[in-house]
Amino acid sequence: MKVEDIIWKEGMSVKDLTDSLGNVGFQSVQLNNAKNAIVKMKKEGAKIFFTFTANMVTSGLRGLFAQTIKLGLADIIVTTVGSVEEDIMKAIGEKFDIGTFKADDVELYEKGENRVGNLFIRNESYYKFEDFTQEFLEKAYKKKRIWPVSELLKELGLELKDKNSILHQAAKNNVPVFCPGITDGAFGFHLFMFKEKHPDFIVEVVEDFKNILLSVSHDDKKGVICLGGGISKHHALFVCLLNGGLDYAVYLTTEHQTDGSMGGATTDEAKSWGKVKDDSDAATVIGDATITFPIIMMSVFEELKKEGII
Repeated sequence: MKVEDIIWKEGMSVKDLTDSLGNVGFQSVQLNNAKNAIVKMKKEGAKIFFTFTANMVTSGLRGLFAQTIKLGLADIIVTTVGSVEEDIMKAIGEKFDIGTFKADDVELYEKGENRVGNLFIRNESYYKFEDFTQEFLEKAYKKKRIWPVSELLKELGLELKDKNSILHQAAKNNVPVFCPGITDGAFGFHLFMFKEKHPDFIVEVVEDFKNILLSVSHDDKKGVICLGGGISKHHALFVCLLNGGLDYAVYLTTEHQTDGSMGGATTDEAKSWGKVKDDSDAATVIGDATITFPIIMMSVFEELKKEGII
């Protein structure tokens, strides 16, 4: 393979762009490799784990995540509780503002606005989220007292009617959503407050580990698309380790391996644990997922649509 200049051509598709990037060099090559690995996952019938962190749902990636589920490119989702909260907020009509990374944070606090990078979430959004959540929990409690997390999130997804909701599309398409850190946020606080009034209400985390563990087997081909790191990435990789390792792995991250973090851990490092197989088709793309993920996935969609797979 040789380095080739990238040239714009009238009518270029996103797939044309990513194919051209494969000969540019540096991270462009990895981006094209990631696209190819995801296409192979789908064509080979692999069970695809899709992991992401809450900040990405704060951004405008949320609708693309929901579309990824709808088009069959995610079989098992692992995420953080902030993703649940902000998916709900947007599904009930809340809008987040685009500001600046250099905003006056003390002034924002006094105005009741919370900053995530250059995105702002108003306190009012959390108030409306609280009202919705408490009403939902009352309904869930009347149905049964003990809920594994993924079953509770499916029930929640059925309550939401927004086609761009991750939880709604997951519930509609029978894709389980696992959130091992369910108490690490506002949703966890509301679970606590609800349980104070209803001591027999139980949200089962250990039972849900059994559910995700049995969602795949050693015999399944397995793939993962990991955006960022943390508990969502590790939970999926640990399950795959216990089931023989991944055949395909795509990591999108802004972190680097030099600090030993989960976000910076490469697919090569994962091989030392048995999370990723020695002969796996893998790619690590260093870059902001709000840029890399849309380019990769729209190229994937174009290719699979053209071949009649989605």
